[in-house]
Amino acid sequence: ISFNSVDSSLSSLKNCQSYINTGMDITTNVALDLVESFNDAEDVNSMEKVMLEYAAMDRELNHYMEAIEETVNQIKQEKPENIPDLKNLVKEKFTALESKNSDSDLEKNEKYIYFKDQLKEMRKQFRLKSDNNDNDAIEQIDEDIAVTQSQVNFICPITQVEMKKPVRNKVCGHSYEQDAILKIIQTRKQQKKKVRCPKIGCSHDDVKESDLVQDEALKRAIDSQNKQ
Repeated sequence: ISFNSVDSSLSSLKNCQSYINTGMDITTNVALDLVESFNDAEDVNSMEKVMLEYAAMDRELNHYMEAIEETVNQIKQEKPENIPDLKNLVKEKFTALESKNSDSDLEKNEKYIYFKDQLKEMRKQFRLKSDNNDNDAIEQIDEDIAVTQSQVNFICPITQVEMKKPVRNKVCGHSYEQDAILKIIQTRKQQKKKVRCPKIGCSHDDVKESDLVQDEALKRAIDSQNKQ
């Protein structure tokens, strides 16, 4: 049995998945734009609904690809004399996978988790700016102290200069300059040693490249502060 057409279909489905990922990235950026522009929470919440819809599409696509792959592997192992009905076999496996769906699954989507995480960080970063805009009675000295405290968070604990490409550790929540932390990880890897989080006081002693994500919220806060 030739599976060339099946392989071609799988390749097309993976392309569809890349479109879904791009859509989720765009939705995340739009939501961050809304927070940065102090739009209504309702507008931001509508972006979260879009993310969940994308997550549902991604789950359905993954289940369909999994059903195809399982069917092909099963046929290859059994080597039947007659060509089976691939369409029905795939449909049965796909239906079985979909029957186990729950809403909580969608919230475990990696890009949805990143969306929620960055939204939380964005609101934290821009809360000070919002408070200052809403309350003209704030003393200038208090504002200066708050801004100074905020700027401290912009400094990389490794380079001791303001970050340009911050990445955040999903495990401990600390951020570093991307090139600086990757260089340390690479060096320690060659030495076959673990990397301790460079942030003073942090007890996390196994920083991995796979745990680092782009800290778009922090980057936007730094850019906004520099514009001012």
